[in-house]
Amino acid sequence: MGKAKKRIIYKGKNQQFENLTRIQAVEKAVEYLKNGDKEAYSIITLFGLTAEEMLEAGVSYELVKGMGNIF
Repeated sequence: MGKAKKRIIYKGKNQQFENLTRIQAVEKAVEYLKNGDKEAYSIITLFGLTAEEMLEAGVSYELVKGMGNIF
């Protein structure tokens, strides 16, 4: 990934989520997944969350298995 593209991604991430840690991102993604909100996909791909992190946070196995192409 080029420097400009990387800078734009990090700039967008920091503007959307001020002071959001990785742990908080996992919690938000779990919350969004349980509510059926599509915003969860954005957080998962933005932070590069893994299936193991989501399972440890409390997401059901079936839901993670159904989203296999994202992880």
